Amino acid sequence: MAHLPAFGKLILCVLATLAVAACDNLPRTAPVEREVVEVASGEVADFAVYPVTREFLPIVAAWPGTGNRHLGWIPTSGGARTSVIGTGDQLRITVWDSDNDSLLTNSDPSTVIEALTVAPDGTVFVPYVGNVEVAGLTEQLARVELQDRVDLVAPQAQVQLELVQGRANSVDLVGGVNNAGRFPMPDRNYTVLNLIADGGGVQQGMENPQIRLIRGGSIYGTSIDRLFAEPGLDTLLHGGDRVIVEEDRRYFLSLGAAGEQNQHRFPQDHLTALDAISIIGGVEGRRGNPGGVLVLREYPHSAVRPDARGPDQARVVFALDLTNADGLFSARNFRINPGDLVLVTESPVTGVQTIFGLVGSAFGLVNAANNATN
Repeated sequence: MAHLPAFGKLILCVLATLAVAACDNLPRTAPVEREVVEVASGEVADFAVYPVTREFLPIVAAWPGTGNRHLGWIPTSGGARTSVIGTGDQLRITVWDSDNDSLLTNSDPSTVIEALTVAPDGTVFVPYVGNVEVAGLTEQLARVELQDRVDLVAPQAQVQLELVQGRANSVDLVGGVNNAGRFPMPDRNYTVLNLIADGGGVQQGMENPQIRLIRGGSIYGTSIDRLFAEPGLDTLLHGGDRVIVEEDRRYFLSLGAAGEQNQHRFPQDHLTALDAISIIGGVEGRRGNPGGVLVLREYPHSAVRPDARGPDQARVVFALDLTNADGLFSARNFRINPGDLVLVTESPVTGVQTIFGLVGSAFGLVNAANNATN
């Protein structure tokens, strides 16, 4: 949550506005939208204000993302229905020979060579035969290769091969499922959803489960709902992959004259302003101003641009007006980013509130901001 402390100054600015307003009018626990917007037009303003309208939506959609870093994903592709031997795998070889003088079986009808580990160079050592390259071959092709080499020593012998898959042909399912562990890959068409199914499925009660695929030095991510909806994204696993299933860690904050002042997790992949307002319990009917819902967001300084391809300043306030059709439709299409603060301002005409109510709400505002930054 390292991205939240930068909101502290802006929240303190809002609280200062509250204190001044409380001296002039009836006590209030949320800023009037006009007061916040007017700060942006002052000489010392360090944030920009953008009304959210139909015309503005395509502009802001092209701006860089904020909050959690974006994780890409790997689309699936076809693979063979057979396993491939890799370094670190173990082979169990049985040699059958009817020749009583066989070097390989020592007068027995058969001999078993256990736990032949595939070396880093892709070979296994077979007594009297030497090093045989098997990495990258299927079990059947490796058996044929071994048979050809054994024929040079014992023409009557028959070779049987069994693959005991090792790390290079296994994947780890780390958590978030009912039965985590290491799973051998039955073939090269083993996908993320196959692995999760073999792990007993996603644990119940997990909200918007996220998939994290660790491959080499890279991390890829998407949601399990997206994999269900788009089968083409059910990527093939590689030996050594690690898969983690976890709850969606993204969240936004709500403060002011909202139904609830709290930190809220993302229940779905994409969240709009209208979704967020519904999650926070709407605008408080007694004092909230549906024409002054503000979304506070901080962009990286690298995103600031003098043209429409980025915000004018790093700290931005988006103003939504839910009292007209354009504002409602725009709120339905305006994306909430992780770490956004949804601030419901107070109507310019307020009801009578007690001093205790004001102090309690103000402390609640401060505590919510402090908790979010910890």
